Formats: sequence, C-alpha cells, structure tokens
Amino acid sequence: MTKTDIATRVYNHAWKLDPIIRSLIDTDFYKLLMLQVIWKLYPNVDATFSLINRTKSVRLAEVIDEKALREQLDHARTLRLTKKELIWLAGNSFYGRAQIFEPEFLSWLSTFQLPEYELSKKDGQYVLEFHGSWKETTMWEIPALAIINELRSRAAMQALGPFTLDVLYARAKARMWEKVELLRRLPDLRISDFGTRRRHSFLWQRWCVEALKEGIGASFAGTSNVHLAMDADLEAVGTNAHELPMVAAALAKSDAELANAPYQVLRDWNRLYGGNLLIVLPDAFGTAAFLRDAPEWVADWTGFRPDSAPPIDGGEKIIEWWKKMGRDPRKKILIFSDGLDVDAIIETYKHFEGRVRMSFGWGTNLTNDFAGCAPTELEGLNPISIVCKVIDANGRPAVKLSDNPQKATGDAAEVERYLKFFGTEDRVEQAVLV
Repeated sequence: MTKTDIATRVYNHAWKLDPIIRSLIDTDFYKLLMLQVIWKLYPNVDATFSLINRTKSVRLAEVIDEKALREQLDHARTLRLTKKELIWLAGNSFYGRAQIFEPEFLSWLSTFQLPEYELSKKDGQYVLEFHGSWKETTMWEIPALAIINELRSRAAMQALGPFTLDVLYARAKARMWEKVELLRRLPDLRISDFGTRRRHSFLWQRWCVEALKEGIGASFAGTSNVHLAMDADLEAVGTNAHELPMVAAALAKSDAELANAPYQVLRDWNRLYGGNLLIVLPDAFGTAAFLRDAPEWVADWTGFRPDSAPPIDGGEKIIEWWKKMGRDPRKKILIFSDGLDVDAIIETYKHFEGRVRMSFGWGTNLTNDFAGCAPTELEGLNPISIVCKVIDANGRPAVKLSDNPQKATGDAAEVERYLKFFGTEDRVEQAVLV
C-alpha cells in the first residue's frame, strides 16, 4: 500500500477522491459469509435493518448534514463488484479452504447493488432504515455505520486548519504505536482488525492495518475488512453475527422452533462451512440459556466468540462448559471482540494463557481512538455506540437480548417475551461505550 499523508488529505477532501465507501467489499468478511447462507437457504425472507444510536446524548441529525449523508448513501448504491474483486473472492483461500464461495453465488453477487433506503429525522436523531429482501438489506449494515461515523468525524474536524490536523494525527499515530509496543510483549498473540463499522475514517483504518502489519508481524492475524485484506495481502477474518439467530427466532412459529433457533442456524452454517469457521456466537439470547440447552455436537465446534459478557467471566463460563462436556479447552479457541483496548487484551491474554487458544478482534478502540488528541477539545471525535440491527423478518419483530441488558434491541414487549422464554441468568448490566 502507498503511504498517505492523512492530515493533508483530510484538509483537501475532494468528493471523487474520498468517498467514504469505495467498494462493496469495504465491509466485514462475515457479511459475505452470512450473505451466502442467506442467499442459499433463506432467499425469500424479507428483513428490515435500522440504525440505532445508543449514545442518545449525541444528536446525530444536528451534527451530520443531511445532504452530505444522502450523497454518501447514494454513492454507495452505485457500487458494483469489480472484476478484480470477483477474481480474488473466487480464487483466494479463506480459513484454509479454497473456493469457499460457490460460483453461482459469485455470479449473483457480480450484479448486486445496495437497495434503496429510507431517511428521516426524529428527536435530533436520524431514522435510517432498509426494507426488502434479506439478502439485499443485510449488506447495508457496515457501509451505513461507516458512513455515519466518518461524516461525524469530518464534521468535528471541519474547522481545523492544516497544522492542527497534522498535530491531531501525529498524536493519534503516537498513541497507536504505544499500543503496538505493548502488544509486542505478548508471545503467541493473535489479533485482528475488527474496526470497520465504527472507524474514524477509511484512510485511518488503512493506516492502522498497515501499522499492525509492520508493528506486530506474525501476531497480526488479519483484518475483517475484505477490501483492505485484498489490498494489503492479509487474511480476511470473521465468521457469523447475531442477525442469523435473530431472524431464525423471529420466523419461529412455535415455542419449540424458538428454542431451536440458535442451534438451527449453526446447522445451516455447518452445511456450507466447516473447520476453522465453526465458531459459536452464543449470546444472542443469553449465553447461559445457550449453554444450558446446547446439543452435545456444539461442543465439537472449533471455538466460541463471547461477545457481550465481560471477557474473563464469559471465557470462564465457556471453559467450564467445555469441561462439563468432556472436551479439552486447550484444543479450543476463544475469540474476544467486545469493546477491547490494550489493557483488556493484555489482562485477558494473561488470565487464559496456557488454558485455551485465544484470538482478539480489536475494533473501535483501534480505529477510532482520538479522544484528547486534538489541540482543542473536540467531543465529536469521541466514539459513540451505534449499531445497525435487523428489526423484523417477514413482518415479525426481531430481538437481541445479549448478556448485557444495555445491548438488547427490539420491541419492548417482544424483549420481555424473550426474557421470560430464555431466562435472565448471568445477564450483567455494563455501560456501553462503543
């Protein structure tokens, strides 16, 4: 990759040079893996996705210009996969598997475009929703979040001159490199960039990826961003997300189907993928409920990604479950990825060292850590907690409970129904910062 003078580029932002979304594969790898499952197994399901700003104190509709937002959303809808991108997806090996994407799927994807959106304002926030076929609306999640976050960053920096911007980025680079130096001290560390959805900007994420590639070498396992993985010759990493069990549960027509939903999507996943892609995300309706009712075959999967529980507590519960099921945790992997920064990574690594294999997905605190870096305080550079979640499937409400009640999404009455059905065991309320 060519090194970029980010401060100069930001000061001279030109629309054609710096659209926020530059490619349809400027997205997380798990979106493409899930998309193939949806395309193959759920082609006739409709789904609505909606932007949810958990940081209510930040009134996005008063910060981000609506015209600029529409321009970026409209531009993203013009994108199509290039011949180079299709060849790379078809010919590359992912997780040790060649041709992970079926030719028919790639043929369909070659003409794909993001569907229409609906945008309005309410109480100082943007109401941004995507209605239609699940296999189309699902692909808006990552670009929508990246657009909102970068427009907010650009608005915060709009009044800064070239020297102030230079100082801002110099300080952010120094802070990032200090983190790299701390991570170098951990032998056998495996860490990946998971920072696309709430990144400060595309250019900054690219710089962070380049810094990790040079700074920690073999300990850098890759990036979830498919576009950056292709350009930087890195592994594209990621497996699946909460939307699969959320939709399966929404479509359930009986209590038995609802109870089976978290495991049915794992069976679906295993029909298409295997090996190192067999990673369980257990907390959509609470990890305790998932482990309580999990079939024994789940214990044979490669590992778990405890997402919303505190990493050490969540990891310990999964290790205890593996032992109960007669499996050796040292042969399994835990992937930690929720709101991590260097201190949490080091603490978690040292706690589990030698007891289980580990990998870390480093997200917002990698690609959007600018608090206090500007010569003058800019609150607009502090990251916010913002998500884009599926809210209904075939007209039925979709719910996520999470191990942290602060992360629950869905209609209040439906959330209450799910809580009564799955239980509230081990749900721990924590502040959600990112």
